[in-house]
Amino acid sequence: MIPRDATLRVVRPTDNLSQLTEMYSKALGFEMLKQFKDQDGFDGVVLGHSRHAYHIEFVQQHGVTTGRAPTQDNLLVFYLDCSRVWERACRGMIDAGFTVVESNNPYWERVGKTFEDVEGYRVVLQNRDWDN
Repeated sequence: MIPRDATLRVVRPTDNLSQLTEMYSKALGFEMLKQFKDQDGFDGVVLGHSRHAYHIEFVQQHGVTTGRAPTQDNLLVFYLDCSRVWERACRGMIDAGFTVVESNNPYWERVGKTFEDVEGYRVVLQNRDWDN
């Protein structure tokens, strides 16, 4: 069993490292926890909050093009049960350059909004507890 205090890091390749770093930092209020350049042919940024048990890492491999998201269901989902916090977060996504899109799965549309970044990857903000 994985210990409860383990940290989850989601790593995603990108062709737009600096643009995504700015978008996700601005939209989600993430801090840059770590940055590296030319580490075995990769540049990268780790975003998150120092006291949260999850991080997002974007990596760009030198000489490799990753392209757009392979499907519309490549999602990061955040559950925000307070309506005011959710509304503020939705505005922040738009202000940071995300586009509001219709979700491929109607479930996410019932009490949430889906946003797409410049590479077609999506973030869903749900206005409910995660176990509903």
